[in-house]
Amino acid sequence: MRSLRRKEKSIDNTDELVHILESCKYITVAMCQDNEPYLVTLSHGYDRERNCLYFHCAQDGKKIDILRGNGLVWGQALLDNGYVQGSCDHLYATTQFRGRVVFLDDFDEKKYALEVMIKGLEDDPQKVIEAQLSEKSIQGVQIGRIDIEYMSGKKSDTTEIGEKLYTD
Repeated sequence: MRSLRRKEKSIDNTDELVHILESCKYITVAMCQDNEPYLVTLSHGYDRERNCLYFHCAQDGKKIDILRGNGLVWGQALLDNGYVQGSCDHLYATTQFRGRVVFLDDFDEKKYALEVMIKGLEDDPQKVIEAQLSEKSIQGVQIGRIDIEYMSGKKSDTTEIGEKLYTD
């Protein structure tokens, strides 16, 4: 993999890369079919123990067609801390990842994946888990798992003039 030109912006700490994946409410994933790129934004859940991302989607459609033919994806999670007026600078932290998508068939793994997603997105996850996760709803949903093979990151947490504006 090519290294960053501006080394001072590189995120080399795995815990920081994971923190970004856990903190973001959505990820953007790029895929390709017949040499044509396709990009989607997905809500997700990150599983730290398995180093994977889960997402849910419809049973069919363009994204499913592409991923069934070529499961290799590149994605990004972005913490956007905003543009800094007067300094012509933007503050952010990103985790980029490469992985392979697998669609889940096993009922227990689908239930686990949905729980991971709900816990990552909801303030009161148990209430939503109890209300939403029925046998019928679990069986009827398509769950994708992105097994992460590579991660890197980049951030700008100071302005170009060196003023520290935030820390994670």
